[in-house]
Amino acid sequence: MVGQRPTITAKIDNVDAQFLLDSGAFYSMISSATAAQFNLRQSAAPFGLRIVGVGGSTSTSIATVKVFTFAGIPIHNVEFLVGGSEVGGEVIGLLGQNFLERWDVEYDLAKGVVRLLRAEGDCKHTSLAYWLTAGQAVSLMDIDRTTPHKPHATGTAYINGAKITAMFDSGASTSVLSMRAAARAGVKPDTAGVVEAGYSTGIGRGAVKTYLAPFASFKIGDNEEIKNTRLRIANIDLEEGDMLIGADFFLSHHIFISNSQHRVYFTYNGGPVFNLSQSPAEVPQAKIPDNEPDAAALARRGNAFAGRRDFEHAIADLTRAGELNPDNAEYVYERGMAYWQSERAALAMTDFDRALQLDANYLPARISRAQLRLANKDSSGAVADLDAADRIAPKQADDRFTLARLYQGADFLGRAVVQYDFWISNHPDDSKMARALNGRCWLRALQGQELPTALDDCNAALRRSDRSSPLAAAILDGRGLVRLRLGDYDKSIADYDESLRLVPKSAWPLYGRGLAKMHKEMVADGEADIAHAKSLSPAVADEFKHRGIVP
Repeated sequence: MVGQRPTITAKIDNVDAQFLLDSGAFYSMISSATAAQFNLRQSAAPFGLRIVGVGGSTSTSIATVKVFTFAGIPIHNVEFLVGGSEVGGEVIGLLGQNFLERWDVEYDLAKGVVRLLRAEGDCKHTSLAYWLTAGQAVSLMDIDRTTPHKPHATGTAYINGAKITAMFDSGASTSVLSMRAAARAGVKPDTAGVVEAGYSTGIGRGAVKTYLAPFASFKIGDNEEIKNTRLRIANIDLEEGDMLIGADFFLSHHIFISNSQHRVYFTYNGGPVFNLSQSPAEVPQAKIPDNEPDAAALARRGNAFAGRRDFEHAIADLTRAGELNPDNAEYVYERGMAYWQSERAALAMTDFDRALQLDANYLPARISRAQLRLANKDSSGAVADLDAADRIAPKQADDRFTLARLYQGADFLGRAVVQYDFWISNHPDDSKMARALNGRCWLRALQGQELPTALDDCNAALRRSDRSSPLAAAILDGRGLVRLRLGDYDKSIADYDESLRLVPKSAWPLYGRGLAKMHKEMVADGEADIAHAKSLSPAVADEFKHRGIVP
């Protein structure tokens, strides 16, 4: 588990590559950047094929891997769809239903294990929940037969008594209900108790606004009902259902999806089902089978605990894994992440240092240590790590986006622009593109360099964003600064006005608008804006002055 993502390591032409095991993807996919990174031959997709998911749709091509090695088994000439957003982190693609539907699939994510099985003989009426212990309850749920046009595991559930179609999606980090289904259950964004919960992204270019909403009842299978819970709802259009049953549900259950029987078996592990932001008070420790490698099994279980924010158990398992295999940099790094997420930064730093002593080219540790050094105001140390990460990372890597933001945090703006250049040129369909374009526009505006190009970036970012979102406010703030530097004061003021309409108490657009008004000889109004900005952030005047922007 990487956070709430079940991942596996396979090989593309004998090079290790990490994939998200995604039962919500109808076909295995990689991004265009990954295809370029691995030098994969591409061909045209069937005419008119577009992939639809959270965030919209994307066009696609097909890449062929000459030798794809999974679980030590080489498979020749394996096809992947190419397109859409990056999964993120070190994960370079998705293994989807075209791969998973060939087997019965057991998701034992509490131990960090997924098993692919094939039932032999006449098992039609045999219970496949072989892990049951005495007195343990199992829920059964019939699912639709999979077809090339309906490849997902879908079945009936009930929300506040209203019937919905639920789809098991191990690739979704959290479960999410469509707005239309929520409305059928009597819940809308303006219902009492519903709160905004930010934006979610998926395979498409865009982002969708989400909410957390209270529901009296969620019933799934023949033996499980969750009362008085909160669910994430969003304006998503699911072709095969009303709800994605995500990795939060998978982590809190032992799930067996029997494609041969068209049935799902699941048992409850304990702890919260949908709200994994809070540490579970009591989650039973899954027993590690005696025949598994101890260190690897402990590390998998430790990461599963971390995914559920049960950091004490996570740290205990990862510590023991490291004791059994002391030269493994990954186990040390993963424990460091558990320390960091549980607000023990000093211990995290010690583990990151140790991981890099074991493997100086371990990219995740380089990036995480740079982030932690920045948080500790150690800019020179952070930049040393960032420069090392820059040398290690493939130019197409999604990590370039993170490197850009961290270089900016260290005030190395020119190097940050270079990282955005790499990322933007290699990720044309990614949902983070609006943020990347805005970031590059902002960096050039701060430096007063290439301002017409910066203006193009801000315009492109705005076209890709929700005009009512905080991101749009940031883009308008950046464009206002570009226009201020260009001397286009009327348009600068208009951008700052719109940014402040979206986020009223924001010091940067207030100060920038004040400067633009001063240039327009609207002295009293300008001074009022500047005074207001200073009251919100006393350092804002010095920050503008540092960039050479003064009244």
